[in-house]
Amino acid sequence: MKIEPEEWFSQMDWQDFSGRAILGIDGFSRTGKTKLSKELEAHLTKQGLTVYVFHIDDFIVEKKRRYGTGLEEWQEYYFLQWEAEHLAEFFFGKLKTAEQLNLWVYDADRDSRSLQTFTLPGEGVILIEGVFLQRKEWRHFFDCVAYLECPADQRFLRESETMRGNSALLKRRYWKAEAYYEEMLRPAEQADWVLDSSTSKIGDAT
Repeated sequence: MKIEPEEWFSQMDWQDFSGRAILGIDGFSRTGKTKLSKELEAHLTKQGLTVYVFHIDDFIVEKKRRYGTGLEEWQEYYFLQWEAEHLAEFFFGKLKTAEQLNLWVYDADRDSRSLQTFTLPGEGVILIEGVFLQRKEWRHFFDCVAYLECPADQRFLRESETMRGNSALLKRRYWKAEAYYEEMLRPAEQADWVLDSSTSKIGDAT
């Protein structure tokens, strides 16, 4: 059953979480993942829970490793944008027990990465938002995943003017990767919750 994000907030029994709970906010571009994560963080904090937020796009690789590789553009985006297996071992696999994580973080302005240290809370919710979170390398690390859905035509209207003017790039790089993810991983079926962001004001952001 698909529900609106605001309804999800009220239906979930957030106090059931114990230790470190790993919660994912999955969805394609312009479905409202970032804004939902911010509002969920505020909601959980008011309930006395400690929340630590990660954005999966902070862990992409340099452009030379994901553009002009000889693969189709959608394959570069899906398979090369992140080091999926490395993140499975050194990020997702350590979220439950590690006190600190040393992770390579991407700087878009410099197109470079630097090793940064993150100190995790002893208890609370580790909230991860981003696209393709339910890929086979990562899905089993989550205690709960919410998947945001919004029709492609509405998401297109939420794109920047620059991106709307380059619909060919959207189709061959991003939309084909999204279609592959939907066909092969069936994220709406895998998710614990499916949230409709087509009419929600949460969906106004990325």
